[in-house]
Amino acid sequence: MQELWRLKKAFVRDIIEQMDDPRPAYNTVSTIIRILETKGFVGHESFGKSHRYFPKISKDDYKDFAAGKLLSGYFENSAQNMLSFFLQEKKLSLKEADELFKIIEKAKKEQKF
Repeated sequence: MQELWRLKKAFVRDIIEQMDDPRPAYNTVSTIIRILETKGFVGHESFGKSHRYFPKISKDDYKDFAAGKLLSGYFENSAQNMLSFFLQEKKLSLKEADELFKIIEKAKKEQKF
């Protein structure tokens, strides 16, 4: 999806060319794109037997979807559980956690909790 958002419209080979080595096989990328299309995230235009793909969902909308799936699927819809996990697994530094707390405090003031 990252490459497709960046390229706007692309054939599978165009997407593969943008990827770092070792590049995945054509069939692998094609299969992933078709799965994303089935889920409604990607559309295509036909050019004979070839398809040029394009994103049907914005990056921000996809972030909302992915974050919701992560939260509901792994953390029982609890941002606290998710934050705790990232801190325990050292996926989030204490400095980053402090920045998050500043964002939370700012949101509290703006929403006047």
